[in-house]
Amino acid sequence: MLGVVAQAIPQPRRALALYVAAGAVFGTIGARGLTVPLYAHDLGASRFEVGALFSVATIVAAFLALPAGVLVDKFGVRTLLGVSLVLTAVSQVATAATPEVAPLFLWQIIGGFAAGIQQSAIFSAVTESVSRARMGRAMGWLTFSMQSGFFLGPALAGLALTWIDVRADIAVTTALLVAAIPGALVASNTRQNAGQGLSIREPLRALLRQPAFTPVAISLLGMTLTWGTFNAFVPIFGKEQLGLPSAQVGYLLALQAVINAVSRIPGGWLVDRARRRWPLVLVGAAGWCTTVVIFGHLTGFLLPAILLVIGTPFIALSFVAIGVVFADLSTGSTRGVTMGMYGTVLFGGLSVGPLVFGPIVQGYGYAAGFTACAVAAMALVLVTAMMQSDRVRRRSAQAPLGDSETQSAAARQA
Repeated sequence: MLGVVAQAIPQPRRALALYVAAGAVFGTIGARGLTVPLYAHDLGASRFEVGALFSVATIVAAFLALPAGVLVDKFGVRTLLGVSLVLTAVSQVATAATPEVAPLFLWQIIGGFAAGIQQSAIFSAVTESVSRARMGRAMGWLTFSMQSGFFLGPALAGLALTWIDVRADIAVTTALLVAAIPGALVASNTRQNAGQGLSIREPLRALLRQPAFTPVAISLLGMTLTWGTFNAFVPIFGKEQLGLPSAQVGYLLALQAVINAVSRIPGGWLVDRARRRWPLVLVGAAGWCTTVVIFGHLTGFLLPAILLVIGTPFIALSFVAIGVVFADLSTGSTRGVTMGMYGTVLFGGLSVGPLVFGPIVQGYGYAAGFTACAVAAMALVLVTAMMQSDRVRRRSAQAPLGDSETQSAAARQA
């Protein structure tokens, strides 16, 4: 019955419902990114434990994003998205009911499991419904919705802290998930590998064989290392070094999310028109890594806010370009597996960053940890740039002289 109703809804409206669902889901995640570190800090958690709480959720999401992609191909987006919403709600309410630090790790694991499913399901649903020529704009709108959620979540959570405590705030922000229900109901339930079991070997092998996969995966890892480290420690960085009250920390994160969201739409337009994509990733990485290094030396609210307004569009551009390349790769394997691999690398980088650079933050301070992370991320993106330049040169040399269409295709795939 739901399948008939979903098919009867015009494609633009279904896409809109998916964008709203993405905003609601990531709004909940964004609110959790503010409230859980603050709650753990109030319970007496160390800096490393706060970073580990962030990482445990993203590690689980990283490990399960690829299997979730297989399940999306097998059972359809609607089923998996509905299950993930229930799991998210359970983890939120249970977190609010937990008075000790140790059990928070369990609920973070369940929340990470749900996030891995949501990443694969929503991205798969959008790439299924959009032509390749408009993929950049589609990714721009999708990630705009996600970042709008990252704005609304911390903003609402921060505002609520004016009247209620952090523990109650965690429970109240679970209501954001209600807005995701229509998107889950109208999402396609297409089964791309029905009757073929749950084998991951062949679609994964097809994906890994594509020349563009390794460079774009390295780029994504580099960007998520610095993004994950920055966002894991910003809540307590805001309280300890910037000297801000909890509500203002939420406003700062909300401002970053607004700029991130607004930047995605022109970023998608630019990616669709770019002859090559890896230079956009390189420029974005350089701008954001510079921002992270400077941020670690600031205090107060105004200067950090101005810096985030300037620096955040750079990482937005990089993520849109990387997302489009992954969407293009899905033509060589099943869609769910490809977007599941995207989620695996994404969440893997988000989780590894705080774990690797958390001890530096703990022992040497925020500035040292942020700088080390930015340097590592920039090094990985530079490796990608060299790999892509070499690949384009080799393809151009192999193409017949004057075969502009072949050379243009090779350049654009980069």
